[in-house]
Parts: sequence; C-alpha cells; structure tokens
Amino acid sequence: MNVDTRLLLLHKQGTSGRLRYLCLPGGVALFIPLPAPAALRPEDWSPTVQPHPGAPLREAEVQLGLAEGAIEAVPDFHCWVDTPAGDVAVLLGGFTSIDPPFAAAERLGGRFITIAESRPLSAIERELMRRAYEHVLG
Repeated sequence: MNVDTRLLLLHKQGTSGRLRYLCLPGGVALFIPLPAPAALRPEDWSPTVQPHPGAPLREAEVQLGLAEGAIEAVPDFHCWVDTPAGDVAVLLGGFTSIDPPFAAAERLGGRFITIAESRPLSAIERELMRRAYEHVLG
C-alpha cells in the first residue's frame, strides 16, 4: 500500500536543545504543500498501516543535495492529515549535522525557522510544528 506522505524536517542543536524547522517557499510540510482544505487528525488517531520513513527521507536528502544519512527518522512520531484526496502521513526527520544545513535550504529558496517564527504559516503547519516540538523536547 502506497501512503501519501509529507516530511517535517528539523534540526536540534546539541548543546542548547534549540529546534529549527526547514521551511521552504511552500511551508514546512515538505515537499508538496498540504492541500486546502486539510484537517489534522487527533493525536491518538492512527490507521493500521504506517509508512516507513526510509524512502521519503532519502528522497529529501537527494532534493537537498545532502549525503546519505544526513537526515534520520525521529522514532514514534505519527501525525495524520485528512485531505479531500485522502489521509496524508506526516513523518518527522532530524538533520544529523552539528549545525543546520543552511546552504542546502537556501538553494531551494528556504531557511530554518523556530516555532516563534511560524506565524505566517497555516494553522495546520503550526500545529504540526507544535506536536513535533513536544515530541522531541517532551
């Protein structure tokens, strides 16, 4: 079964715990913006089939021009979005480098943002960021 997926990619600073999210011109739900209307499923909602993050994370590394292993899956993060075309899984990945790959983001017209800088994004993307923040930092 092929599940429609999006990625939320973040970088956690090792010394401070600061989280920054990769934001491209289409938002933080990468690499295809979520369609409107879309609604975030409740946190405890989960289908029987869960997508494996391997292929989407590797595809993200390729699109960003990063080496294999530059992004790793953040385990046990599951978010689902209800869209007119069906459910979309949102997977969470973390950059493994000491600093965020700023140059890779810039090549695609993006940048790294904190949750405090997410105001221009859609409500659903801000909520995805909040859920990821709580998952990673507790």
